Amino acid sequence: MAAIGIVTGTIESGFNGQLRTLSIRAAIEIRRNRSKSADPQPDYRIYSDGAEIGAGWIRYSEISEKTYVSLNFAAAEFGPRRLYANLGRAAGQDDDNCYAILWNPVD
Repeated sequence: MAAIGIVTGTIESGFNGQLRTLSIRAAIEIRRNRSKSADPQPDYRIYSDGAEIGAGWIRYSEISEKTYVSLNFAAAEFGPRRLYANLGRAAGQDDDNCYAILWNPVD
């Protein structure tokens, strides 16, 4: 999995950072969805420059027995397909609140 960005924050409060691909450099905010009222609704909404570009869900890994955040991005810059990613520990980072956005290609 390729890292396509870095964010800092916590599962409880949300995350701030940058989405970075070959053609995109964008500041992003992954905000808690305070209006969530049902399980299928996302736990987070993802914004860049005030525009909503995706959502995120808190997941539990039965293998590692740890909680993680699963993301999906949808914006015109990505074309007709969604971009899927997970937040994971950033390699070489000592900060417990620093996460890499790890691209998770569907195909």
